Amino acid sequence: MAGSDIDTEGSMTRNVLIAPDCYGDSLSAVQAARSIALGWRRTRPGDRLILAPQSDGGPGFVEVLASRRGEVRTVAVSGPLDDDVEAQWVLDTHPSVTAYIECAQACGLALLGGPPTVRTALEAHSRGVGQLIAAALDAGADRIVIGLGGSGCTDGGRGMVEALGGLAAARSRLDGIELIAASDVEHPLLGPMGAAAVFGPQKGADPGTVVILEDRLTEWAGELKAFFGRAVSDDPGAGAAGGIGAALIALGGRRESGATIIAEHTGLSGDIAVADLIITGEGRFDDQSLHGKVVSALAAGARPRHTPVLVLAGQVTVEASAQQAAGIAAAFSITDHAGSVHRAIEDAANQLAGLAAVVASRW
Repeated sequence: MAGSDIDTEGSMTRNVLIAPDCYGDSLSAVQAARSIALGWRRTRPGDRLILAPQSDGGPGFVEVLASRRGEVRTVAVSGPLDDDVEAQWVLDTHPSVTAYIECAQACGLALLGGPPTVRTALEAHSRGVGQLIAAALDAGADRIVIGLGGSGCTDGGRGMVEALGGLAAARSRLDGIELIAASDVEHPLLGPMGAAAVFGPQKGADPGTVVILEDRLTEWAGELKAFFGRAVSDDPGAGAAGGIGAALIALGGRRESGATIIAEHTGLSGDIAVADLIITGEGRFDDQSLHGKVVSALAAGARPRHTPVLVLAGQVTVEASAQQAAGIAAAFSITDHAGSVHRAIEDAANQLAGLAAVVASRW
């Protein structure tokens, strides 16, 4: 399915594909795409803009899919700290009954009610994700795709499993269901590159708390191995979303690239095929962006056609030489344009639009 078109006036027309990821908590991918389009049209009203917001499985996964396919449903589930939250998910009945779920809708960092702390790092859980899975099963889904990323918990998916009735009940309920963990995170569950050590500090954990979380995950990994007959802790992606990836793999799921799933289900290859220029972006354009993220997926798709790719990011830390090696023509920082990180975050939509207008005048 092709991207949404914005008809413009003007004799000189080129096709510009606008396909950003989200910008942290400042802008969703859909909002970012609209801001870039608004700014671009100020300078180049004759271009034909194709809006195709993207996601790698983290926050915005459901919103991006909802803009292209399926029926949006809302259900009250337990948030990461027990208070109920309204979580959205997508049910698509063609060609099969597929549910698209985003773990950040149920246990995301943004649902903690404030900055993460040691307390929230220890108490946050994934029960709401299990409740979303249950809702999908009740709706008749035979395929469930779960976007992993942006979680505020590090419970290894224990809460999710408990919400499904425990290990035995969860395995029984998911028997015959195609279960997909949509994530571009390849970290294992345990160890120095695991969920607690790498992502725990981002969720409020100090060094002592990381040790506690690691001990909990180690115990949980042993329970998963004893019940399902094989260890999953070293599987790539087991550490995604605070270890929810490990529980999904143990329940019979498989990991697939979140960016690839979004690209396939939103018809990104068709959009790239007609684009003369591609604009993407995210909150922080760093080395991780070049490995399995939306930016790298777009650059890979554009390379055979020699289509230039521009990145408009909140902050840019990738050197120009590395950008070029990855197939990025140029990258621009909202922070530099705005003059400060505070302004770039607090006035994100306007600053991104302003940056897009400037880039359009220069490119």
